Amino acid sequence: MKKFIGNKAFYKMVLVLLIPMIVQQGITNFVNLLDNIMVGSLGTESMSGVAIINQLLFVFNITIFGCISGASIYGAQFFGKKDHDGVRYTFRFKIYLGAIVCVLASIIFISWGDNLIKLYLSEGSESGGDLIFTLSEARSYLKVMLWGLIPFMISQCYFTTLRETGETVMPMIASTIAIFVNLTLNYALIFGNFGFPALGVKGAAIATVISRYVETAYIVIRTHRNFDKFIFIQKVYSSFYIPIDVIKKIVITGTPLLMNEVLWSVGMATITQSYSVRGLKVMAALNISSTVSNLFMIVFFAMGGAISILVGQELGAGNIEKAKDIDRKLIFFNVSMYVFIGALLASLAPFIPLIYNTEDSVRALATQFLIVYAAAMPLFAFNHSTYFTMRSGGKTIITFLFDSVFVWLISLPLAFTLSRYTSVNIVLLYLIVQYSDSIKAIIGGFLLKSGIWARNIIDK
Repeated sequence: MKKFIGNKAFYKMVLVLLIPMIVQQGITNFVNLLDNIMVGSLGTESMSGVAIINQLLFVFNITIFGCISGASIYGAQFFGKKDHDGVRYTFRFKIYLGAIVCVLASIIFISWGDNLIKLYLSEGSESGGDLIFTLSEARSYLKVMLWGLIPFMISQCYFTTLRETGETVMPMIASTIAIFVNLTLNYALIFGNFGFPALGVKGAAIATVISRYVETAYIVIRTHRNFDKFIFIQKVYSSFYIPIDVIKKIVITGTPLLMNEVLWSVGMATITQSYSVRGLKVMAALNISSTVSNLFMIVFFAMGGAISILVGQELGAGNIEKAKDIDRKLIFFNVSMYVFIGALLASLAPFIPLIYNTEDSVRALATQFLIVYAAAMPLFAFNHSTYFTMRSGGKTIITFLFDSVFVWLISLPLAFTLSRYTSVNIVLLYLIVQYSDSIKAIIGGFLLKSGIWARNIIDK
């Protein structure tokens, strides 16, 4: 068991890195839950409209993550080598590519927003809602949320680069401030409190956008005021220069990651669209389930970042065996945690949907979705850890096959076929799609054991 369990010093090192990320993610997801409840109080249609837009924006968010990921692999390894110029170049790369994605996303949403929304509006067996009103609510929410794309991109570039240097507290503080701004403005603008007009879902969007600008302003100002500590930020905007060899390395390594994130997020959005053909009640229940599940996945998400940083830094320093040892212990810790966290979510599943102002049938569906997801949490934790392990060593072609290709060849065909060509119960359909990840876990186990991911890529 010593291969899988570290000593006190190991867990102290991990927790110092993890806790700020867990706090940041935890507060974010908790406030998202409160936002969801507030929007849900407006009715099933309003909640579903916002859920549809958030599903579409999820594709944008994950694409930004994909743009950043390739550069982040090198950022962590450059920092492990104490090459601050290298970290600076990777930061510039993130900003440039992220700006391009923001422009393209804006064009797509402005030109085809209505058509994308309508893909999720179906008169299915669990319909129970006004589709025209849902479309109107979704449209209002999207128009405002487009103003938040650029600050989201900028803050993610700063957050990820700071974390690659071991700084996790500043991103946590920035997000915490933004979250409470968002929560306060939501309460004011959705319902018309504190003398503000009651704007409903439009108010929720305005609150989110303002909070993103606050978050970005904080992290940018704090980072540039500490340029002695964060050497990479010195003169970062005084030049557009990135060495050709660095660009080439990031593009070669990062392109499969970018394609992976785009295809994976589109695949997941399409899976949700397949569920939505069963009706508006299914969309509402999935919205409740996903929002609540995300609150219980905070360790899961933080552990991916920890693997990227801790394993990536050791690989960059040339400590291959130490990187393998750290990775093995982090994966075991992550999966073990989700045996208990999954059990906790399953036990709470019948009660959590009761806080939503929606129909009993929606609450019942949400409870069943939560139980299915809770039981699969250890499986998801293992696959997530495996993905970030492969990524830390630059094995981006493998991550592409492991992640998005799997979704498009296995998960999506299952969801598409079962939802449209069978009468299988929606909960059973959801269970089958979620547990198809068991195949991925078997493949991931072989990849981890092979050790092909453990390599230094900046000296190649």
